[in-house]
Amino acid sequence: MSQYFKQPVAELYDVFKTSPEGLSAAEADSRLKQHGLNVLPKSKQVTFLKIVLHQFASPLIYVLLAAGVVSLLIGEAEDAGFIFLIIIINAILGTYQEWKAETNAAALQQLVKTKARVIRDGNTVLLDAEYLVPGDVVLMESGMRVPADLRLISSNNLRTEEAILTGESLPVEKKTDVLEGVELPLGDQVNMLFAGTTVTSGRGRGLVVTTGLNTEVGKIAKSVTETAQEETPLMQRMNRFAKRISVIVLVSCTVIFLIGFYQDIPLIEMFFVAVAVAVSAIPEGLPIAMTVALSIGTSRMAKRNVIIRKLSAVEGLGSCNYIGTDKTGTLTVDQQTVKRIMLTNGAQVDVSGAGYNGNGELAGESITNTETATLLDELIVAGVLCNEAGLVKEGEEWEHHGDAIDVAFLALAIKSGKRLEDVRQCVEVIREIPFESDRKYAAIIYTDKEGKTKAAAKGALEAIVSLCAEDNRALFFEQANRLAEQGFRVLAVASGEVNPSSPLQNLSLLGLVALIDPLKPEAKSAVEFCHHAGIQVSMITGDHPSTALFIANELGIASSKEEVITGDQLGLSNGKDDEEFRKRLSGKTVFARVSPLQKQQIVEAVQHEGNFAAVTGDGVNDAPALKTANIGVAMGYGSDVAKESASIIVTDNNFSSIASGIEEGRYTYSNLRKIIYMLISTGAAEIIMVFMALITGLPLPFLPVQLLWLNLVTNGTQDVALAFEKGEPYVLNEPPRKPTQGIFDRLMITETLISASVMMLLTFGLWFHLLNNLHYGEAEARNIILLLMVLLQNFHVLNCRSERTSVFSMPLAHNHFVWLSIIVAQGIHILSMHIPFMQNLLNVEPVSLSEWLKLLATASIILVVMEVYKRVYTNRLKHSKVTTLVRL
Repeated sequence: MSQYFKQPVAELYDVFKTSPEGLSAAEADSRLKQHGLNVLPKSKQVTFLKIVLHQFASPLIYVLLAAGVVSLLIGEAEDAGFIFLIIIINAILGTYQEWKAETNAAALQQLVKTKARVIRDGNTVLLDAEYLVPGDVVLMESGMRVPADLRLISSNNLRTEEAILTGESLPVEKKTDVLEGVELPLGDQVNMLFAGTTVTSGRGRGLVVTTGLNTEVGKIAKSVTETAQEETPLMQRMNRFAKRISVIVLVSCTVIFLIGFYQDIPLIEMFFVAVAVAVSAIPEGLPIAMTVALSIGTSRMAKRNVIIRKLSAVEGLGSCNYIGTDKTGTLTVDQQTVKRIMLTNGAQVDVSGAGYNGNGELAGESITNTETATLLDELIVAGVLCNEAGLVKEGEEWEHHGDAIDVAFLALAIKSGKRLEDVRQCVEVIREIPFESDRKYAAIIYTDKEGKTKAAAKGALEAIVSLCAEDNRALFFEQANRLAEQGFRVLAVASGEVNPSSPLQNLSLLGLVALIDPLKPEAKSAVEFCHHAGIQVSMITGDHPSTALFIANELGIASSKEEVITGDQLGLSNGKDDEEFRKRLSGKTVFARVSPLQKQQIVEAVQHEGNFAAVTGDGVNDAPALKTANIGVAMGYGSDVAKESASIIVTDNNFSSIASGIEEGRYTYSNLRKIIYMLISTGAAEIIMVFMALITGLPLPFLPVQLLWLNLVTNGTQDVALAFEKGEPYVLNEPPRKPTQGIFDRLMITETLISASVMMLLTFGLWFHLLNNLHYGEAEARNIILLLMVLLQNFHVLNCRSERTSVFSMPLAHNHFVWLSIIVAQGIHILSMHIPFMQNLLNVEPVSLSEWLKLLATASIILVVMEVYKRVYTNRLKHSKVTTLVRL
């Protein structure tokens, strides 16, 4: 950390070989070549080609590619064509969705270049900030973004908003004095201006001490680009799943060769059998179905203000069991608001509404009392007069400028029914006393419409009471302390007649005004939703611990001081194996006054305990933690560095949208499970049928091309439709799945085995009957069996709509696509039975209506069996819950 805050400005002029007149143009050009442009590092732009190649970076795709190559080598061009076609379609769908997401994310970034007013050769010039160099003298004023790290040379009531670096929501007053201390946090370096922060009021000039990568923002941005992104649970599970599928294929093929060897079956015939088993075992339709399901989840999230930058992150948010959220702007509105007024006559006035607007009203038991009404009116008027801000309604929107506290006082006045213009036009200003940190108050001396000379002042209570002739000061300090403990920022307001030529004295204290950055209306219910879903929510903020605890208590995140820890108390971690650091974190849900490095280390410690962590943030200071987290969630209005570090962007900056993302993430994963259940159960039935054929000495029930037809076309049409399911509420009542937990659980395994067994028994039983009892030819029997398998798929997709709920209890409107997919799948197959080209390719032919109806009735057995099992399962589940409640 730089030590420029410790050095006098005159000394820094010598260090940087410059002067108050600034650098010469020639010297500036020379330094630009030496130091480079004043820009932040950016992660490499994701190219279209990289997105395309990313679609092939999956073990499942590798398995499919291998199967396609083997099919080509043995002369099965049709099989290879089917496999390669599905890989290409999957790549097209995935590329489109990820490119669209990247485009949406890029559109959110600020594209306007920052300008800077610089003194060069003694003249003031306007330059692009990227051309600044160390030694430049820069002029700053209200509304400007600080273009580089500056040591303040002069200041006239200069204040900056540094939330993107420190998390502190209130503007910081700046001064030029040399500061003491070996290491000071950025928030305490009040004689420094930092790149990326904004001047909220006043003006000043500063000396550029660092640019680009060497600024505080640049250091954070650089660390972000060097941090690897964590894999989402979906990718972890799918990788494990693909590896297991590969093992199953190899083992199955080995067993088949052994069986064939002992039965003296020709080698080439066994090779074709092995290919058939591989085709059955590999869920060829899964990549496309998974891409479609994730794309649908992405679209649904976008409608709920959540932009997904990587498809695999859709489900990641639904898998997290820990959320570390920022406070300012995420849980709160990031706008100081007057919420309570304590008048000197003992009356309390509560103020509704939130933010910089006039929406709200004043309420209190004695607000109609004459004395209370008079005091309240005088306090509000004083707050408007002693004020440099502006607040006006333009159409349906409220526009504001100036200091946050000043704007809050104007909003209070509007809520009380006053017109700001009327209040200000009734007085003639004699003199203004601006706020300074040493003085701790601001005041205005004016003449009212009656010709009386008066003063209005507002500021810290200890400063204001020193201007007043009050006897019961202890009472006011007691009230102020109580309000501060509740997280309020407390200001005192006073007014009275004065002598304009004398120091301010003998004013009358009117009351205390309590302000806070209030909660967003949806925040509390969103946190409750997360708790109900088994997700721990912690607050990680740079704000004051009292304020953080008050907000956390309102939200249900924390209830006592024991759950709060500050950055000083926490200290720094010595690495991932630092047990003492993790012990200090134990039981804490509020982290206040933490540095960016500490936030990152908190995330690492949480992950070390086995949690899957999502972290929110909007500032540059949040970027390292966002990158380290399993799921980084950036706010839409936040810094570009934060957005580039995150996998998810919340466009409306609202924690409730994160809760919506969790809901959609769980629904998406649930739909993926349904798709996998559909594919694996039908694939398992096909594998078992091949083994049964080998064991019994019967011919293979399906040719490889027919298996591909089942897996990619008829089954593929229907499994994609499952991605459109609206979601079942029970998934929100269950705890998050651990990243190490597989896709299959006990229920899914049981249902897969039952449904696969039923399909196998029905198809193989008919195959055996057709060949041995009815003496059908192989081709004719395969035609019947293939149609039966398609019909079984048609019924089974209804079973797969829910693992627990009866299909007869699920409204048709929840997924029209399933019913359409059944019609399409059956229609395509029947059509192929009548088209010569497809007849030759699939070895099929038309069947009579009576045969079709018999097969339809046979296939419906799968629906009956699974409905019975669901009823048994749900009854057993209800019974176990009742038993548990009785024991409790």
